Amino acid sequence: MIARFKDLCMDAADPHALGGFWADLLDGDLVDTGDGDARIDPRAAGPSAESIWVNRVPEPRTGRTRVHLDLRLADTGPQGLSAAGARLVREPDTEIDWWVLADPEGNQFRAFARRGDARPGVFRLVVESADPVAQASWWAGVTGGTVETSPEGPASVTDAAGFPWERWVFDPVPERKRVKNRVHWDVELTGPDATALISAGATLLREPDERIGWWVLADPEGNEFCAFRPRPTT
Repeated sequence: MIARFKDLCMDAADPHALGGFWADLLDGDLVDTGDGDARIDPRAAGPSAESIWVNRVPEPRTGRTRVHLDLRLADTGPQGLSAAGARLVREPDTEIDWWVLADPEGNQFRAFARRGDARPGVFRLVVESADPVAQASWWAGVTGGTVETSPEGPASVTDAAGFPWERWVFDPVPERKRVKNRVHWDVELTGPDATALISAGATLLREPDERIGWWVLADPEGNEFCAFRPRPTT
């Protein structure tokens, strides 16, 4: 293990509006970080018990993000999500048994009907991938997780260090990544810098400088992520 999952981040034209939408959906508290950005803090431990950062960016959204969240609903349908401001993109049909929705800035996510005693909220982070097994294997190697494959094509990582949800899924798609993801994740390094990550196959996009204190990298399929130095121990 050379890094651990740290948190999830969303790009936004209006961080407080988008953060308010997701805070309502995830039963979290919206925090004004004082610099134009926002953070969603969980109110309780358990699934989804991880802060989500919502960061202002100047560029408009283009294309579909390759990273999304899967939610379990508290009810049997997405009416509450639509009332909160989500846009329905696709209903369950003969091919899928979930709803596809989009948040107020167009980021798509999936909602699944509640089953049994499963707790509502985020249960999977999904990344579209040209080679799911290779991607899952790379991230499992980085975070010390275990890879699971399925005949349908997706590959997933379980037990990744720091990962707050049930599964980290890499879902097969035919197209390659073309635009910057509007949703990305951060990792915390186990070593003093990003050398081990770069040696493992990550691409360095930006080093720490006078404006940022972290590394910006991309994984083997070009998904951007940030890597932070280990937090000091007391």
